[in-house]
Amino acid sequence: MDAILSVIKFILDLGPTIMMPIIITIMGLAFRQSIPKAIRSGLTVGMGFAGIFLVIGLFSTNLSPAAKAMVDNFGLHLNVLDVGWPVHAAISFGTPIVPLVFLMGILINAVMLAFNWTKTMDIDLWNYWHFIFGGALVMYLTGSTALGLLTAAITIVVVLKLADYTQPYIENFFKMPGISLPHTEDIGWVPLVLVLNKIIDKIPVINKIEINAEKVQHRFGVIGEPMFIGIVLGGLIGVLAGYDIKGIIQLGINMAAVMFLLPRMSKILMEGLVPLSESAREFLNSRFPGKEVFIGLDTAVVVGHPSVMSVCILMIPITLILAAVLPGNRVLPFTDLAGLCFCLMWSVGATNGNVFRGLIISTVLMVLILWIGTDIAAVSTTMAHEVGFPFPEGTLEVSSLDGGSHIISYIIYKIVEFIY
Repeated sequence: MDAILSVIKFILDLGPTIMMPIIITIMGLAFRQSIPKAIRSGLTVGMGFAGIFLVIGLFSTNLSPAAKAMVDNFGLHLNVLDVGWPVHAAISFGTPIVPLVFLMGILINAVMLAFNWTKTMDIDLWNYWHFIFGGALVMYLTGSTALGLLTAAITIVVVLKLADYTQPYIENFFKMPGISLPHTEDIGWVPLVLVLNKIIDKIPVINKIEINAEKVQHRFGVIGEPMFIGIVLGGLIGVLAGYDIKGIIQLGINMAAVMFLLPRMSKILMEGLVPLSESAREFLNSRFPGKEVFIGLDTAVVVGHPSVMSVCILMIPITLILAAVLPGNRVLPFTDLAGLCFCLMWSVGATNGNVFRGLIISTVLMVLILWIGTDIAAVSTTMAHEVGFPFPEGTLEVSSLDGGSHIISYIIYKIVEFIY
């Protein structure tokens, strides 16, 4: 088991920008691509991911100080610190069920593909920490490794089925054919998002309002382009953060750069993925006529859409207001404020990019995320202590907005808690 854990740790330590090119190249060769074509696809995907993470890094680096300033300006004093998804990922990878969840996840995916129970081939191995996180919550709640593994297994199955169900949105709205997103922190909200969207359809006047990046650009021309939207939204956040004129302008320009660059990085990624998708389709059709397989990737490949980013930025002050006034909330939003696009992506993706509806639905989701983040704080803190996480001075409990977004695992967690 230690040897397996060492191999998994080595692979994970490579990071997505190295791991993904290797996986894509191997898959290309398996689907009978020529060696040069497979290597080119792998490297192109790696460059796409590198570009995406560089731009997201620019986004986070600039928004994190603004978020902290806004927290101070809003005078928030809550006793559960949002340590962010990177810390929860590190905590998850430090738990003892890591190798078992990895092996189980790959096996479940392979069996489901073989029996046509899913069309998604999840190659996003780094984000297996999502499955580990849910399993670890139940394991530390009950002390049972078996129940933790069962939670992870159920989560994997549900996520793969939802990835299949939502693939048409990825293909039609985000223009990524053959791609699905088995990303636990966001895809679990899809059923609720669709229900809320149907409710909005029934509300007079409100149901007629439609704001999306494409229509804004068409109506207002160059002023409606994503880069100008980024300047306006970045400037608004700078004002709320109490920045001076220089800081407001700098934040606006950096947000404009993010809005401009992220879609282009996604196009580079797709340049590498399209040949693999075509080769996979040809290979499978030659052996299993009619069989269709989707490549399961990180949600990072679509968060650069201007409508998604617009909702993400606008939700930062809304989240802080909710944290201040929401009864029962104890989570102090901080680190994950810069990554809300990962948690809330489907509020836009499942409404055809309608920013107005996306904001309404995201606000409802954020209420639930804050409550869930508060509810799992005790177990999350226990997990952190068990793996030796260094707590910031004065911090008694930790959680995250991302952790509160894992609705599938949380439902299982609450069922187990009720039974126990």
